Amino acid sequence: MNKKKIINDPVYGFISIPTELIFDLIEHPYFQRLRYIKQVGMTHLVYPGALHTRFHHALGAMHLMSMAIETLRNKGQEISPEEEEAVTIAILLHDIGHGPFSHALEESIVENISHEDISTMIMQRLNLQFNGRLSMAINIFEGNYPHQFLHQLVSSQLDMDRLDYLNRDSFFTGVSEGVISSDRIIKMLNIIDDQIVVEEKGIYSIEKFLIARRLMYWQVYLHKTVIAAEQTLVKILKRSRELAMQGEEIFTTPALSKFLKKPVSRDAFMNEDHYLETFASLDDTDIMAAVKMWEGNDDFVLSKLCKDLVQRDLYKVDITNEPPDKQFIAKLIKRAVEKYNISEHEASYFVFEDTIRNKAYKPGDGNIWILMKDGSIKDITEASDNSNLGALAKTVKKHILCYKKELIRLD
Repeated sequence: MNKKKIINDPVYGFISIPTELIFDLIEHPYFQRLRYIKQVGMTHLVYPGALHTRFHHALGAMHLMSMAIETLRNKGQEISPEEEEAVTIAILLHDIGHGPFSHALEESIVENISHEDISTMIMQRLNLQFNGRLSMAINIFEGNYPHQFLHQLVSSQLDMDRLDYLNRDSFFTGVSEGVISSDRIIKMLNIIDDQIVVEEKGIYSIEKFLIARRLMYWQVYLHKTVIAAEQTLVKILKRSRELAMQGEEIFTTPALSKFLKKPVSRDAFMNEDHYLETFASLDDTDIMAAVKMWEGNDDFVLSKLCKDLVQRDLYKVDITNEPPDKQFIAKLIKRAVEKYNISEHEASYFVFEDTIRNKAYKPGDGNIWILMKDGSIKDITEASDNSNLGALAKTVKKHILCYKKELIRLD
């Protein structure tokens, strides 16, 4: 069978699958599942085109990795064919541990375990199936391989993951602020002392990259309507679990049932194989099938939340620099109790507060290094004459208040 396939990608055009092992990994059910997990969760409720998947993104990141390796080799860096295949596998599988609706439900399905942890577990499972041929890729992914620059290409503040998702999410949402010069950034990469650096002439492309990341967070990932939809989904899962724990019969798909009807601890997930196998069959359709069934549930809270999500009747979200007024929250909860004839606890599903954070760059956490013309290396915030970059290194924390619009209409 010919496994040297090409794929027509809407962002980059034709991209190649470089080796037979990578083809076999793409064909594996664990990876094919990513076709059914949207890259940006509920964002399509704001930007209707944002229906691209983790599958798209992983292939795009794989393509950019091939470009990066070619660039570094052309500049005299020694990267063996085995290392090239391993780092390409590492970036291809970097998101394989994502669950349904990705970040929105990351803590809702299994508590205290990240998608990176699950990605590592799935890679180790695949390594057994492929007779140890993923060992180097796993070491690179975990940062344990001697050549650290390979890990930085997979996971850092300037990795192939971020270069792909900014351009891809911008393309499918139509938000042009996210467009970055990924080709130029990759062409400017080099290695000094086992660290990825960017040549000085690429400094403006890096500035644009950091600013684009900040703008995409506020305009897309943390858009108030996206937050409203994601919070609705989180509350739906919370309520369904609450009912299931009380002994209520709750319809779910078999895969979702295992995680809904009793809490799964980090230790249990890490040590009992059947949890990982079940998780690896979960995708967005499990959640949406349950949501559509729960529209008709006898529980008012669960039924209303599900109907509101399906019909896009979402929370109103107030985003502020200061915590919301406690008296205003108490007033809204009281109105919810009266209007819906529910308890205060149940009203907390319709009125609640939370926080969001945005930090475009974290100096000290895998810095973006600029190789100056005189041979010195500086952090991007020192090398740039753009004073705004210093501000990008600060965490912006905002408070959110979510509540149903009809609670205000009572005025």
